[in-house]
Amino acid sequence: MKLLKLTTLTGLLLLLVACVTINIYFPAAQAEQAAERIVEDILGNAPQKEAPAQKEDKGAWLEQRNFARIAGAVLNLLVPQAQAAQPDFNVNTPQIRQLQAAMKQRNQSLKAYYASGGVGFTRDARIAMRDQSAIPLKERAKAERLIADENRDRDALYAAIAKANGHPEWEPEIRSTFAKTWAKEAVNGWWYQDASGRWKQR
Repeated sequence: MKLLKLTTLTGLLLLLVACVTINIYFPAAQAEQAAERIVEDILGNAPQKEAPAQKEDKGAWLEQRNFARIAGAVLNLLVPQAQAAQPDFNVNTPQIRQLQAAMKQRNQSLKAYYASGGVGFTRDARIAMRDQSAIPLKERAKAERLIADENRDRDALYAAIAKANGHPEWEPEIRSTFAKTWAKEAVNGWWYQDASGRWKQR
């Protein structure tokens, strides 16, 4: 009986450590998946994907259900803050939905400037005027307004995702993840900056 109690306590402690560890390290893989989904939606090139079928080991699930229920109850008592702060980069708050919708709509106007090379994606996950001469003089003021509005919304989006996950300090990592994703998802012919700030064409 003592051995059983010791084993159970050890298991609970391991779960506790794992729970806390999740909150310490930035979950890059989750951030990349979410960034890809958001960027594809904004650029209008999101593929239609079917959710993969999940295999379930019912026997193992039945065996572990009681222990999981007990462990979950104990962890809820011991570390409610850690459970509440589990990262979810697919978080969908009203602010994030509004920002994403505005960026998606604005993309319709920016596409022509991306295609001409006048505007490109920067290494800090924003956009910038790359070649002013590629934009007709009468449209430059409009392009500058679009750039300013887009950068404002992008900055707000990255901060909102970090804040919604309870980790505002993750904003730089989220921005870096989005910078790579914007470049990867750019249409052939569009321009982006590499890590050193040099302009490259897809």
